[in-house]
Amino acid sequence: MKVSKLLAPTMKEDPQEAEIISHKLMMRTGMLRRLAAGVYNYLPLGLRVIKKVENIIREEMDAIGGQEILMPALTPKELWEESGRWQVMGDNMFRLKDRWGREMGLGMTHEEIVTDIARKEVRSYRELPVMLYQIQTKFRDEPRPRGGIMRGREFIMKDAYSFHHNTESLDETYRECFQAYWRIFARCGMATEAVEADPGPIGGTDNHEFMVIADAGEDTIFLCSGCGYGANREMAYFMDPSGELPARPETSKKEKIHTPNVSTIDKLVEFLGVEAEKFIKALVYMADGKPIMALVRGDRELNEVKLRRALKVKSLEMATAEQILSFTGGDLGFSGPIGMEGKAVYADTEVRYMVDAVCGANEKDMHFKDVNPDTDFNVTGYIQIRDAADGDICPKCGKMMDVKRSVELGHIFKLGRKYSDSMKATFDDEDGKEKTFIMGCYGIGVTRIVAAAIEARHDKDGIIWPISIAPFECVVMPVISGDDKQRETAEKIYDELRKRGVDVAYDDRDHRPGFKFKDADLIGYPVRVVVGKDLDNGKLEMKLRHEKEKRMINVDTAVDEIMAVINELRAKDFELADKFEGCPC
Repeated sequence: MKVSKLLAPTMKEDPQEAEIISHKLMMRTGMLRRLAAGVYNYLPLGLRVIKKVENIIREEMDAIGGQEILMPALTPKELWEESGRWQVMGDNMFRLKDRWGREMGLGMTHEEIVTDIARKEVRSYRELPVMLYQIQTKFRDEPRPRGGIMRGREFIMKDAYSFHHNTESLDETYRECFQAYWRIFARCGMATEAVEADPGPIGGTDNHEFMVIADAGEDTIFLCSGCGYGANREMAYFMDPSGELPARPETSKKEKIHTPNVSTIDKLVEFLGVEAEKFIKALVYMADGKPIMALVRGDRELNEVKLRRALKVKSLEMATAEQILSFTGGDLGFSGPIGMEGKAVYADTEVRYMVDAVCGANEKDMHFKDVNPDTDFNVTGYIQIRDAADGDICPKCGKMMDVKRSVELGHIFKLGRKYSDSMKATFDDEDGKEKTFIMGCYGIGVTRIVAAAIEARHDKDGIIWPISIAPFECVVMPVISGDDKQRETAEKIYDELRKRGVDVAYDDRDHRPGFKFKDADLIGYPVRVVVGKDLDNGKLEMKLRHEKEKRMINVDTAVDEIMAVINELRAKDFELADKFEGCPC
């Protein structure tokens, strides 16, 4: 490709709208242009990277027996109602009506649609297992799109779905997908951490998220270097407090205190001059429509996923001010466990170890101080319902866990019969009986891989692509385009590299050398070949993007030397992929 013909409008400065590195660099390199909030045009360089990521995904999914299909983005309401997710998806789903008034949704994910395919087309256990996947545009009405394509309202995703006649078959495919995902991300130049996660509205049982460590990540993960345990913030468990409970006073010494307009922990800390860890924070929820109170230490955050799982409820929503008043008898901001006998009150395991704490009095502008669990109030149960935090101990081996910021690249699930039961998707088993499919699903954010790769590999000058997904593997440029000897040599090398299968660009633009060098570093060509003044001495300059030093190579053997470097870089794509140590599931 001649760069003079390439639509790659590079920018010298960071655009004001961009907040994170990947967004800035994708805009500056001309890969991306914003059309609307969370919606982008992909220009040639950006699309080239996306297509290379897609090809790696196809190779690895095909290698484990995946079959590519394409399902519609426009999906009928009726299928979503069969699974019960039309309402569950809430405002995140784009919804519309056709000219006849029929309600439709733009696909965020395709469990319902692929289950409909299976129940119509797969009839016998002899056809199982089967895995179907697609690479397709998805839509999600994000309330706060951010980070360019890191979290957009329209994005490209690979979603795969497997159908099985028993759990052993699902387990085997799950392990194969786990390894395939490891290889996909490694071939895209990223080492990932597989961590336990909450399935959310997708549902199912076992599931793992594949995370890449990045400062710009929206997720927090907890990793143990001792045993390999890993989980995201929603699912990270840790060792509970141990040892004897602190001594309690035989009789209550609690005292009610006036706290006018002091309804938050921060305000209480300032008002009373007491550290946040001395407060009992009480939160009221509606769990499957019934009110419950949850208690955590004042310096902790309640984990709603853990609470929902512990209570085994389908819905968990914060109570309204009216519901709080009805349940506790007090106003919002002044809730507490005292006087809640006979009502559902659950406390985090840390709360049991608190001494002389402060809590709400279920009365406007009033709190209690010198409150002690078991002496002043009882709870329905002590359960671990707080977020993991820095310094927490691994629940499996007892070592301290590391806390990392990360970006989610993929998520795999064991769905079981969640969708096949609700949608009556059945097959004829070997005993002649009709049974419902056992399912798995496996998603990858294609466009997010592109952004995450940039977050993981860049410097002050621009992007440092792994050669596997770089828009071009190599760029060849004459220093002076008007110099016939330089131009002819550069074109000869360019043509020969193309013949040998190299994805090469030829920067034939009549620009100053410094301008072209800066563009090359910004775009991140893995290999740069410069035909300049050293040509008179039979030499060319070759520089690898990830190295500081330049290499001088002979004109007569240049193509062979360039090919050797490119093949070495290509081989590195597979080195990490081949180090896979097995699925922890």
